[in-house]
Amino acid sequence: MGDEKMISAYIPMSETAYYILLSLLDRRHGYAIMQHVEEITKGRIRLGAGTLYGTLGKMEKGELITVVSEEEKRKIYEITPTGRAVLMAEIVRIRELYESSRGVELT
Repeated sequence: MGDEKMISAYIPMSETAYYILLSLLDRRHGYAIMQHVEEITKGRIRLGAGTLYGTLGKMEKGELITVVSEEEKRKIYEITPTGRAVLMAEIVRIRELYESSRGVELT
């Protein structure tokens, strides 16, 4: 699958997927991802274990993330170059949404 086609398969992405990829710009294990997402969303998003590990499994299968090591039975994940490309494409899309709505008055 070509890069553009691969990227478009994941865009638009869910908030869960977005924040997981954003969290994996630094290597983290599952619980650390959950904590980071809760921190950067100021508690608005609290990932459950099932949601987190289900999404991590799909992302690993899609080669957006990879397991880099295991420490004390914890898998340490990191974003892949493909995952970075998908994340950047989503950030560009979100910026475009934001920019196109600037100046709009909601009454």
